[in-house]
This record gives sequence, C-alpha cells and structure tokens, in this order.
Amino acid sequence: MNETIQTILVYALPVLFAITLHEAAHAYAAKYFGDPTAFLAGRMSMNPVKHIDPLGTIVIPVALYLATSGAFIFGYAKPVPIDFSKLRNPKKQMAWVALAGPAANFVMALGWLIVSRLMQGAGVEEVFFIDMAKAGVLTNLLMFAFNLVPIPPLDGGRILVSILPNKLADRVERVEPYGFYIVLALIYLKILNFWVMPLMTMAYVVLDTVVAPLSYLLN
Repeated sequence: MNETIQTILVYALPVLFAITLHEAAHAYAAKYFGDPTAFLAGRMSMNPVKHIDPLGTIVIPVALYLATSGAFIFGYAKPVPIDFSKLRNPKKQMAWVALAGPAANFVMALGWLIVSRLMQGAGVEEVFFIDMAKAGVLTNLLMFAFNLVPIPPLDGGRILVSILPNKLADRVERVEPYGFYIVLALIYLKILNFWVMPLMTMAYVVLDTVVAPLSYLLN
C-alpha cells in the first residue's frame, strides 16, 4: 500500500500539469483562431481546478490502478468547450486547435526530460524527484500519443476530419457518439498499444536527440 501511495504522489503533479496545459492550449488556440467560447467560460486558464473532472481525472484512474495493480488505467479531463463554427476557417483551423493539446504535452515532455538530465548532471540522488521527472516525461508522451489516435472525439480524430475531403470527413464525424466506447474497448483489448507505443518511442527519440547536447555538456 505504501508503494501504491508513493506512485500516486509521484504522478500527481506531472498529471495535473499535463492535463492543465493540454486543455489550456486548446483554449488558447481556439481563441487565436477566432472562437472565444473557452475563454468566456473561464477555461483559458492555468488553474488545474478549471480542467479537472472529479470522476474522470481522479476517481476512475485511481480505482482502475488499484483494481488492476496498474495494468489498466484510463481517465480524462473536462473537455474545453470549442465551437468550431466560430473559427475564421473552421475546416482548416480545426486541425490546429486539436493539435495544440498534444503539442503542449510534447513540449512538457521535453521540459521534464531537461529537468531529469539537469538532476543527473547535478548528482541529485533523491529518488522521489528523479521518479517524478521520469513520470513527467512518460505521462506527457502518453497523452501526446493517445490524443493523436485518429478517432473522434480525440484530437487525432479532429485532425483527421480537418484534412479529409468533406464526404469522408462526414463519415468519420458520425463515429463521434461511439468514439469513447471504441477507444475504451481498444484500450482494454490492448490494440491501441500498436499505435501508442511506436508513437511514444518515436517522440522520445526526437526529444532525446534535442536534449543530447545538454546531456553531453553535463557529462
């Protein structure tokens, strides 16, 4: 039980930052392209409380972690309200608004990786902080890859709708009411791993390459 509590504490801050910046990035992008809906709703905020869904962000992930010993975890934040019809160019700019969230997670993963390398270079031996930095990288890479799954209402689905011709886009949009259940089934059957794991690996390789000069200097 102590190990479980420590794991939850290690991941708490990285997860809060990950979901907050992810949702805030959507809100900022939407406002930039002409839709003030999230801004007017107070969701263009760095306050985690604004984005936390008590059930989806806390209760469900923790319950699944405890029930499956960490083998199966699923959760979600409170979606940012976006009216794509208010964008100056809805068809084109929908992709940029959707991409803003995963992009924020990619940048955060880079930030946590830099923190991790700096601690290594400084000889920090406090396991809790080292594990938290690693959790920050892992959490953000997972959110980055997961949200790019091309199934609406995930960000990848929005991007797919944006780039497809109108007829095909309409067909993909019809999946949205069932998208949550499809994704949940793919997670449970571990089919989603064939998308998420390779994308996480490729993203980490890019990040590691970017941080390589810093690592060289510190060593």
